[in-house]
Amino acid sequence: DGLVLTCKLRKGVKFHDGTPFNAHAVKVSFDRVIDKSHPFHQYGTWRYPALGLGPVKEVKVIDEYTVALRTEKPYAPLVANLALWLCPILSPAAIEKYKGDIGRNPVGTGPFKFVKWIKDDQIIVERNEEYWGQKPHLDRIILKAIPEVSARFMALQTGAIDIADDLDPDSIQMAKSNPNFKVIEQPSVNVGYLAINTKKPILSNKQVRQAIAHAIDKQTIIKTIFRGLAIPAVNPFPPSIWGYNFKIKDYEYNVQKAKALLAQAGYPNGFSTELWAMPVSRAYMPEPVKTAELIQGYLAAVGINAKIVRHEWGAYLDKTAKGEHDLCMLGWLGGNADPDNFLYGLLHSDNSKPPAANVAFWQNPEFDRLVKEAQGLFGKEKRAPLYLKAQEIFHEEVPWVPLAHSTIVRIYNKKLHDVPLRPNGLNSFQMVWKEK
Repeated sequence: DGLVLTCKLRKGVKFHDGTPFNAHAVKVSFDRVIDKSHPFHQYGTWRYPALGLGPVKEVKVIDEYTVALRTEKPYAPLVANLALWLCPILSPAAIEKYKGDIGRNPVGTGPFKFVKWIKDDQIIVERNEEYWGQKPHLDRIILKAIPEVSARFMALQTGAIDIADDLDPDSIQMAKSNPNFKVIEQPSVNVGYLAINTKKPILSNKQVRQAIAHAIDKQTIIKTIFRGLAIPAVNPFPPSIWGYNFKIKDYEYNVQKAKALLAQAGYPNGFSTELWAMPVSRAYMPEPVKTAELIQGYLAAVGINAKIVRHEWGAYLDKTAKGEHDLCMLGWLGGNADPDNFLYGLLHSDNSKPPAANVAFWQNPEFDRLVKEAQGLFGKEKRAPLYLKAQEIFHEEVPWVPLAHSTIVRIYNKKLHDVPLRPNGLNSFQMVWKEK
């Protein structure tokens, strides 16, 4: 009936604290997410529960190494979602020990085990000698938090760090000409976008949103901000993901069309609004302030006076989740290459309630119906046609202006070998080794 997913677990696996990995451990970890009365309940990380175990209603232990997950209705994305970092299986003994602080003291089963976390500074992990698979080559990894792009690149140049991600295009070009570095690139599964708060009176008008889409010159953004290391975004998710609608043509950059749409909407002289700029760089938004300044200029050319607003990152996420913004810049890194990860999580009305992941606060019944119907169908050939239609509605309604799908770039010390690069940009250091 499509309601039960039965999982066979690997035998002989232990958590980093020596606790056996078994069906009981899976149930404990998942119950704390789905059971609001659980003493150590944690609903999710940054408003993402619906992307993971949201539809799961019961986790049943069949035997020591078999567990069954029952959903309230058929839910096709579940298998892909279980691979997300949003659904970790942690040591039940550690959950009991650390209680609500388990997130700061994670105990899993992976090739590296947690040692220390220093807030805003670093995380230290070391090799798990009891790992069930191939043991890592590296003894220890220090993950440094270096928010400023220039400081991150400087640390790489001086040898203070061995790998750097999310560098700006200029630093990437410099690294490519430096024989001490290796540079690898990979098309991404990300999107950078300008979300339009549809709950704001002026921005609730579809013609206004379409005017904003026509006002923005994406090609210039790709050229000047990304230095070509991106492609213009048309849809909410990149063309590398199945179910992408290749028939949709992007809104052309056309100042006159934008002005005409504003006039039709009742704003022939434009209007004033706020444009919130991300305070941190990401692969999908490498230079957010410069990008905001470009967009500000494009909007001014059609009569929209956009004041750039900046907040500290934590406050930015909190305030946009509450809907305090007019226009805000954000992005998404798809974790499992499933369209539902983008369409449901970021655009369905279920996720438009504060604190919202749908920061456009967009609600469209037909879009919602298509996405929910696709969740209940098994097989890409059945789900894809619904996603094609959903993207058509998104394109017509413009809750976002999709800006770019960036190329993921990793730069590292030439003494490192077997450094991977996944489309989602996440790191796996299990096979990495370093020359002495």
